[in-house]
Amino acid sequence: MQWKIKYHPLAVEDLAKLDGSVRKIVLKGIVKVSANPKPQSQGGYGKPLGNKRGNDLTGLLKIKYRDIGVRVVYKLVEDQKTHEMFILVISARADNEVYDLAGKRK
Repeated sequence: MQWKIKYHPLAVEDLAKLDGSVRKIVLKGIVKVSANPKPQSQGGYGKPLGNKRGNDLTGLLKIKYRDIGVRVVYKLVEDQKTHEMFILVISARADNEVYDLAGKRK
């Protein structure tokens, strides 16, 4: 089952700031993960986040693009009718900026 992908308005801006080739890689990864965005412990692709430099990101997951140094932080919105992968941040990992932004947008 494909989960519906939704974006925080600022995540849309994050995506627009990326170089075209990087944007293409990121979008392809998001679509791939949306097939099963649950945590790896539940057989999915998501890597759970916890406490990152004072930011409590419990309940959030990330997609890590090692080769391009980008992280996508998202949360799952799930009930009987809705299965959404809500993208909060798309940013470089530099100095944990992505996790600071995720803490603010959470």
